[in-house]
Amino acid sequence: MQGHELRRATPADAKIVRELSRAAYAKWVPLIGREPLPMTADYDRAVVQHIIDLLEEGGQLLALIEMIPEKDHLLIQNIAVRPDQQGRGLGDRLLRHAEGIARSLGCNEMQLYTNAAFTSNVAFYAKRGYEEYWRGTVVAGSTTVFMRKRLKSRDSFNLIGLIFS
Repeated sequence: MQGHELRRATPADAKIVRELSRAAYAKWVPLIGREPLPMTADYDRAVVQHIIDLLEEGGQLLALIEMIPEKDHLLIQNIAVRPDQQGRGLGDRLLRHAEGIARSLGCNEMQLYTNAAFTSNVAFYAKRGYEEYWRGTVVAGSTTVFMRKRLKSRDSFNLIGLIFS
């Protein structure tokens, strides 16, 4: 993963955030019969109101993570990895990065949600310590799996190594 850089998205990045999200989630359209929420999100607003960090290599966007700080947890709104980069550990790296951000904000819990039909996503998060705590409906006609992970505190040297590894 050498050569990868993380940076915070700015309003000028809304277009590439939208394009990557649409590309990453396109594979799910045939399964659920509609565009998943990240494909239709307002990224002009999101880059201003949320924390969106971009993982790049040589100036090319490979992956991103969108986070929303809440009172007692950090919500992961979106993880998107370019289709030709999936399976290379980038999503895992972004999750660890988000956990470091959560700790820096004083949060001891991560939360996220995904469509229950995206079984590989549910398994991906479960393998990384996220537990299902509720099922409900965000979009009519589909079931949403809500997951969370309680964070253990780490000393600052480990945290720095985790974020920048």
